[in-house]
Amino acid sequence: MTSTRQHELPSIPDSETPTGTAIISGASQGLGLALTKALAARGWQVVVDARHADALAEAVAPLGARVGAVAGDITDRGHRAALVDAAVRVSGRVDLVVNNASTLGPLPMRRLGDLDADALMNVFATNVTAPLALIQAAQPYLSPGACIINISSDAAVGAYEGWGGYGASKAALDHLSRVLAVEHRGLRVYSVDPGDMRTAMHQDAFPGEDISDRPLPEASVPGLLALIDGTLPSGRYSAAEVTS
Repeated sequence: MTSTRQHELPSIPDSETPTGTAIISGASQGLGLALTKALAARGWQVVVDARHADALAEAVAPLGARVGAVAGDITDRGHRAALVDAAVRVSGRVDLVVNNASTLGPLPMRRLGDLDADALMNVFATNVTAPLALIQAAQPYLSPGACIINISSDAAVGAYEGWGGYGASKAALDHLSRVLAVEHRGLRVYSVDPGDMRTAMHQDAFPGEDISDRPLPEASVPGLLALIDGTLPSGRYSAAEVTS
């Protein structure tokens, strides 16, 4: 079992009641960090995680009392419980869960015929099982109409050589999202393709290539905010189409 290191959330005066309380996984960089910054600026209280404690602490340090960090592995049951506990201690409820943490699997990425079965199981553990388990852990505290965003990919619907393991996991996450939406009609459950982004994960997928033509993850944030703020029905969306 991985250890969990928690950055305690400072108390917030009653006059500064948060707009909402969110949990965002995989938020030490990239899209998770960009969304965390945007929500904190809007008055949300955000609890975030990442595997590497030092990188996570450095990323959230400038964001002040609105952001609390719990370092650990999202596939670990105790860590997920600590994330939910940290969020609930803020307001007694959870208004938003964003499952952003993902893994590409073994690098360099490889064809399905060369992908070890245990490695594929690890991809599914991070990209499918852990998101569902985090939602389950938060379920008793979800507010009426709470929003769940599962970060997907175009690889979930497109057949790209070398992306089979990752793409299959995101396709499973998409279907999981659809079923959750049917089973919990009082929630808004979205799977969202954020589009290509200039992130470390995307660079890992294209080692040695110049990906400077990809937009920064901040470009995908408005689409996520539109879903969080809006009333669109549960479903699969791309970040770009929501704001077009």
